[in-house]
Amino acid sequence: MISSVLVWSYGLLFAFCLAAPFNLKQPLAFCQFNGSVCCNSHEDLKLQKQFKAVNVSGSCSSLLKSLLCSKCDPFAAELFRAESESRQVPVLCNSTVSSDKSTQSLADIDFCARFWSECQNLSVTNTPFASQAGDGGVNSTISEIWKSRNDFCKTFGGSSDESSVCFNGQAVSFNMSKVTGPPSPSGICLEKLSNGSFLNMEPHPDGSSNRVLLSDQAGVIYLATVPSQGSGQVLKIDKTNLFLDLTDEVHFDAELGLLGIAFHPDFLRNGRFFVSFNCDRVKWPECSGRCACNSDVECDPSKLDSDDGGTPCQYHSVVSEFFSNGTYVKPVEVRRIFTMGLPFTSHHGGQILFGPEDGYLYFMMGDGGSKGDPHNFAQNKRSLLGKIMRLDVNNVPDVNAMSEFQLWGNYTIPKDNPFTQDKNLLPEIWAMGVRNPWRCSFDSERPSYFLCADVGEDKYEEVDLITKGGNYGWRYYEGPLPFNLSTSSKTRKKNSSKISNPIFPVMWYNHSDVNQKERSASITGGYFYRSSTDPCLYGTYLFADLYAGVIWGGAETPLGSGNFTTSLVPLQCASDSPISCSSDTDSSLSSSSSVPLGFIFSFGQDNNKDIYLLASSGLYRIVRPSRCNFHCSLENETSIAPSRQPDRSPPSQSSSQRLHNKISNFVVNLLAWCFLLVVIQRK
Repeated sequence: MISSVLVWSYGLLFAFCLAAPFNLKQPLAFCQFNGSVCCNSHEDLKLQKQFKAVNVSGSCSSLLKSLLCSKCDPFAAELFRAESESRQVPVLCNSTVSSDKSTQSLADIDFCARFWSECQNLSVTNTPFASQAGDGGVNSTISEIWKSRNDFCKTFGGSSDESSVCFNGQAVSFNMSKVTGPPSPSGICLEKLSNGSFLNMEPHPDGSSNRVLLSDQAGVIYLATVPSQGSGQVLKIDKTNLFLDLTDEVHFDAELGLLGIAFHPDFLRNGRFFVSFNCDRVKWPECSGRCACNSDVECDPSKLDSDDGGTPCQYHSVVSEFFSNGTYVKPVEVRRIFTMGLPFTSHHGGQILFGPEDGYLYFMMGDGGSKGDPHNFAQNKRSLLGKIMRLDVNNVPDVNAMSEFQLWGNYTIPKDNPFTQDKNLLPEIWAMGVRNPWRCSFDSERPSYFLCADVGEDKYEEVDLITKGGNYGWRYYEGPLPFNLSTSSKTRKKNSSKISNPIFPVMWYNHSDVNQKERSASITGGYFYRSSTDPCLYGTYLFADLYAGVIWGGAETPLGSGNFTTSLVPLQCASDSPISCSSDTDSSLSSSSSVPLGFIFSFGQDNNKDIYLLASSGLYRIVRPSRCNFHCSLENETSIAPSRQPDRSPPSQSSSQRLHNKISNFVVNLLAWCFLLVVIQRK
């Protein structure tokens, strides 16, 4: 048997399916994997039919079967290099390891050579190799197209070195024996920097300053300066010179208001800035758009009940574009990106984010409100409610695109959105089946990790790993279990349908576990901690609950597996906090917290990757654990974050190539900053 591919700690890379892994109740008939897989039974049957059509026998038969089934491998994305160019054949292990390296055990792994030896006379017709055979080679054999083993393995092979994964004919496995992550945190130390209550926080897009943008739910965006740690100073906000004031346009209520802000990735050159908010068409005539409840989704707005005093589609979700020079934005809308009327007054998410790798705008939208998603919007492929959207705001749609896609505003559709695989899906949709996504983030070290917290209804709050085309189950599932409606029999009948391959959360908790007092819970998503301030938190995903006043830490074990374990992390306030957290003992506080946070609305992050809590009682920053007498053995050893993951470059790059790229990027960035300083000095 060929030994499994080994991937050492330095080269660990995110490597999930091309879509998302899931567990099947019944094992696949053709491609047999243990545990999670990337193929459903329908896809498995297609692969079986493809294998039979090739009509291969002998020793090549088992090799071809394993190659076809590699797409079902839970680590298929790495095998097919999903983040570089798309390929139909996985990277085949091709031994190039020298005998004097510690990885010599890999030298015996030469699946590419073995495949050539056994299958060189195989016709490429109906095989994955046909995609690279050219127009004249689809009826030829492998050896007729690629004249030698060297040519074949140059095209399809890749070495399993310290930074890559290749296919050896078996399921890819990760040897984690050399991985030593940071020790578990004994607690989180906070300092209070402001008594103000904010909903959104974004680091200034200059990428290096200590400035941040803060916004409140009423519609005001502030430019603020964050003091250095240990200075004893507080957050500085110039309220006489607001960054942007949208209070005349924003409708502010319990779940309505200014809900998201995002800078364009190229902000320093183009000054583009985006805001997500709710408006009231009765009070603001420019608040006008199609209703999310319409004939396309078999929903009649006239038959909807009024909700909290508002008529159906009186309130809208809006994404607008503004221009800024980095200091002040004139309150004049440059372009309306998106406008949609809401059936009810709750569950409409509202956060906006730019993808760190693709540059597209992600827009989080809840199911529209009311108990149990009565119209099943989240599962309706013709509705944008209960979805995560992905929009291209860099290109203005032409008349043909507006007509073809019936767009909701001024954006275009990324060509690789999931609608290209599912023609029934609205083109804006990236993922579906969410109830009310409240705070999502991309991991700054591993951008493929896109985590969203999704607010539950009856029992469970959850954190989902969002992938292209993923269906996260609501309203058929809440958390890890089926959701049982307790409403009318008509509504229950609507919920009797099944969905194939729902993606279950990677983390969740039960309401009763966190909030006995309020009898309610509402998750608040956060970030992977990537600051060097608390090295024992490094790589931990932090999230909270609106009501509970506690923070969870999610640790992935092993790295790259998608398997998380969560635990409550104790909170304390530093005795030298610039603003006293509280001098009184609050009997209602959780045993995991000695800080009266109130409601935890959101998390924030600055240019140093330090994490902040945005709560009703104020703004808090996570600081060194020793300031609260928490012990972290790594705190004084180094200022560099431990176990830092390498940048995700294509697996085929050598170590020297990666170093060359990093140096090149550093030089380019340095020259850009020098140019910027010259421009500033000339003004």
